[in-house]
Amino acid sequence: MPEKKISDLSFEEALTKLENLVRELEAGKIKLDDAVSSYEQAVALKKLCEKKLNDAKLKIEKIETKKNGSSVLTPLDKMDNND
Repeated sequence: MPEKKISDLSFEEALTKLENLVRELEAGKIKLDDAVSSYEQAVALKKLCEKKLNDAKLKIEKIETKKNGSSVLTPLDKMDNND
């Protein structure tokens, strides 16, 4: 089975790959070219994980604008059912 593109990975898959790459890089037993490639892949995985976490956070929070114009995030479980 071909390896998935980074953008197609679930959060859990991306995090596991990122953790494995970090371990390999920290071990220092990778050739320089491979280390650079692994680092680039790790950066892409980190960005994907951050995006997926942010997307999940937005799904569980509602942005409310107060009368004074300021905004506040309200967790969905604290909202009343009239929304």
